[in-house]
Amino acid sequence: MPLTRDRIIGHDNERLAFRFTMLNEADTVECQISDAAMDELGGVRGTESMARQAQFLSLRDAVERIASDIFDKSPCVKGQVVRIFTKHIQKSPPPLADPIAAGPDPDTDKAGSLRLVAEARPASMVQ
Repeated sequence: MPLTRDRIIGHDNERLAFRFTMLNEADTVECQISDAAMDELGGVRGTESMARQAQFLSLRDAVERIASDIFDKSPCVKGQVVRIFTKHIQKSPPPLADPIAAGPDPDTDKAGSLRLVAEARPASMVQ
């Protein structure tokens, strides 16, 4: 059964994590997400600790969904803390480049690249 939203505790400067709680029926489940995981989820790096609450609020649905999934997959132990790390964040694969739009492979046509550079130089630069 998925966890439901509860309350925000706030950023923990010692643990470099943002703390919040969720509910498993009537039981409170302590949760936290590392700063690195929250940055990975948001697609940013090095968010200031003062901005962590705003960042959490913008990512709250996704963070709580991940916490609920972790809770559902682990054995139910009273008092457990659900911890979200970067390994729990789904990384989307990089977009595939269009080979026609990208041009030739840079390692296969070095001579052609040098010709283009030489041809692009103004005549005044050629000695």
